[in-house]
Amino acid sequence: MPKDKVVKQPKTSVNLAKVIELKEKMRHKSKPKFKPPSKAVIVEELPTDKVHQKIHETARQLLLQLEEGEPPVIYIPQRGGDNIIYDEDSDLLLLGEGKSARALLSLATSSDVARTMRVLELIHTLLEKDIHATKREIFYNDVNLFKDQINSDKIIDDIPPLLNTTRDSTHVVASAKGMAIGRLVIRDSGDTIDLTKLGSGGWSITPFLDKIEVVESDAEFILVVEKDAALIRLSEAKWWNQYPCIIITGKGSADIATRSFLRKIVKTLKIPAFALMDSDPYGSYIYSVYLRGSKRLSYESPFLATPELKLLGVLSRDLDKYKIPKECWLKMTDKDIKRAKEMLKEPFVQKNEEWANDLKLMIELKRKAEIQALSSHGFEYLTETYLPQKLSTGDWI
Repeated sequence: MPKDKVVKQPKTSVNLAKVIELKEKMRHKSKPKFKPPSKAVIVEELPTDKVHQKIHETARQLLLQLEEGEPPVIYIPQRGGDNIIYDEDSDLLLLGEGKSARALLSLATSSDVARTMRVLELIHTLLEKDIHATKREIFYNDVNLFKDQINSDKIIDDIPPLLNTTRDSTHVVASAKGMAIGRLVIRDSGDTIDLTKLGSGGWSITPFLDKIEVVESDAEFILVVEKDAALIRLSEAKWWNQYPCIIITGKGSADIATRSFLRKIVKTLKIPAFALMDSDPYGSYIYSVYLRGSKRLSYESPFLATPELKLLGVLSRDLDKYKIPKECWLKMTDKDIKRAKEMLKEPFVQKNEEWANDLKLMIELKRKAEIQALSSHGFEYLTETYLPQKLSTGDWI
């Protein structure tokens, strides 16, 4: 048998008519070319030599300012909430054109300029050696200057929009924590990996996604689960054998590699993706980050967000519909209610009436619940009842 040939899992006769209908709509719907608004900053993936050149240009500009007797200043795109644009056409959160000045000779910003130049120097080294480094490694390269990792992390996130490129192109990566398992074959740095043949553990999503190639898949959909516990339950049942799918988890908040991997396989395979989150404001927020992008990394939303992602559950209305015992409900804290109300102010939530209504119900009843609350009906309720019913009825947002 050829090296790359993989024996496919048998198709099933389970009721996925609604999912397949959604898949066909996706494949026949012509997606308009992304046209960002004029006031948005859009970065692009660049080859090493181009990023290398941009670093030299940034340093040269500072040097010219000094030679001409001008106060040396670097203009950094502002990543605060006031400079975030929600673009309805692309359905993404994008970075606006606002910039802040960091002056080398100012007591208020001189430390940030020094740290910016140091991070640029370290990125320059990575590019020349064609290697990658984690954010933690960047911090440890100059602890005395950075003082705390929060300072180096901030600069690392500033650099891509400064150079008009993606984080991946700078060779600085965030430690990946996500996992994937199910009906997908990939090639990772030349090694062929069948994600149905990894035992119960799954494949650890790599931050080096430029080295990943999708070989083949007969999955009908992708299921993104918030927590590792849900992945364990689905993995132990080898759920993808009966319901042909790929299962992904970011193990909580959505890290860059997991978001990027989800976008990559949705774009490549053109199949629906569904999110299974806790029924609480934080679960809704994590879903929104997968869906629209984050404000902190809004300049990379076109590379990280998956606007096609549907919210399957656990919806607030599901707690009554699936008769989750009241003793399994959790009381909403003041912080929870505040977060839910903040979510309701987001324009992409307001345009989705069902999502907004579910958040309003959550606030009205002041209750939340974890995915694991479904196990009050039995350990296999998630895999044998809840998910099959949701998928077969098309009960998603």
